[in-house]
Amino acid sequence: MEIMEKLNYEVLKKSGYQGYILEKAPEKILQFGEGNFLRAFVDYWFDMSNEKVGWNGKAVLVQPIAPGLAKLINEQEGLYTLYLRGRENGEKVDRKRVISSVSRCLNPYEKADYDAMMEVAVSDDLEYIVSNTTEAGIVYDPACQKGDCPPASFPAKLTQVLYKRWQAGKKPLVILSCELIDNNGKELEKCVGQYIQQWDLEKEFADWCSQCTFCSTLVDRIVPGRVKDPEEAKRLEEENGYHDELIDVGEVFGVWNIEGPEWLADQLPFRKAGLNCIVVPDVTPYKKRKVRILNGAHTGFVLGAYLAGFDIVRDCMHNENVKGFMNKMLHEEVIPTLPLDKQDLENFASAVEDRFNNPFVDHELMSISLNSTSKWKARNMPSFLEYIQEKGELPVCLTMSLAAYIAFYSNDVQELTDKGLVCRRPKGNTYTISDDRWALEFYWDHKDDSAEDLVHAVLTNQQMWDQDLTQIAGLEQAVVNDLKLIRTQGAEAAYASCL
Repeated sequence: MEIMEKLNYEVLKKSGYQGYILEKAPEKILQFGEGNFLRAFVDYWFDMSNEKVGWNGKAVLVQPIAPGLAKLINEQEGLYTLYLRGRENGEKVDRKRVISSVSRCLNPYEKADYDAMMEVAVSDDLEYIVSNTTEAGIVYDPACQKGDCPPASFPAKLTQVLYKRWQAGKKPLVILSCELIDNNGKELEKCVGQYIQQWDLEKEFADWCSQCTFCSTLVDRIVPGRVKDPEEAKRLEEENGYHDELIDVGEVFGVWNIEGPEWLADQLPFRKAGLNCIVVPDVTPYKKRKVRILNGAHTGFVLGAYLAGFDIVRDCMHNENVKGFMNKMLHEEVIPTLPLDKQDLENFASAVEDRFNNPFVDHELMSISLNSTSKWKARNMPSFLEYIQEKGELPVCLTMSLAAYIAFYSNDVQELTDKGLVCRRPKGNTYTISDDRWALEFYWDHKDDSAEDLVHAVLTNQQMWDQDLTQIAGLEQAVVNDLKLIRTQGAEAAYASCL
């Protein structure tokens, strides 16, 4: 078997690739993070902008931590193959694109690369800083000092970069934070402010920083990352005619909501390039939309679906009762409680079914079930309470979803181990529930309760819900009835009874 050459511009030309490629362009983006998500999302967006509207820009990537992909990325001259796979309007989609919007990757833990990062910092071409340094990335660490090369935390590195730029008398920048925390841009700006104070930097620099545009953003694209099946990886390599260490896989769906001033919508190339990006004064309603519809759908149906015998999300979408239950819950109970344009919400909810029915992603129900107590409270409870407030009656599906949560945590309880609470499924196999220890101990202590006693104990548990849910008229009895239905007829029949 011939050994394939590693992907670079020359090898790509030889392979006969026909798609869009931009070999040379100014470095307009400094990007902290080089993982699968940013490469399948942000770098794809800028790549599309280069092709569609001639934006003509590249990103310099920076490793946020010492181990990273810099060496691999530079060996491939920034090139990698991206597959966007899933369903769009019910049709199966599998698109391949070689991304050429990345120029190089720097490892700032090496002195030469740290200096190169500071050179990019003062460049006239630089317009944007983008980051996704995981949820733990935006933290103020007082151990980071002004003279560290580099400091450990990302906000400290950013402060150094901005300081260098200010010293060189260059224009302020737009900073797009993509970390999955609330108010990510504001939190990042706050951390930079703390370093300015700690390092005793000039007031003029602080004023200049306040002219930089720190944007909170909401990103939405599921990125599984690698091609996991070795046979498929081999097949793709043969098809492509090159070896690629950085293949990336994401779903087709992608939304980027950016909180920022109006002028930014015109400055960013995304809208002109026809990409699903909106710049809005406040990103909170869109966050709410995602949490309540997308994440709420997951938490709302998967626990009952697992008891009904399903293992992966896609298979649930091929069952009329489970799919019907999820759609009814979203369209009739969740959407009426949300503050955005109804059509926009309907479209977003309809896309959820396509996303969950992705033929390329085996999303396990058990992996979604982690920490369901706090998830149900954060994702489903607000819709549940607001529906009752608005309509003066119980939402049928969300009430059943609460009963399914209780059923999942109490089905033929076997033992409590270090790993979690072990229950037995109607199918016969055991499963281990992962959650906060107190929640698992609660269900272990109540394993011999009758349905009535268990429901009463759950609904009155202030630690779970921050309130006594038995105060809601008719709820306790409704949940008891639903729980008994799940236990006697099975979860699928219980879901079907809501339709």
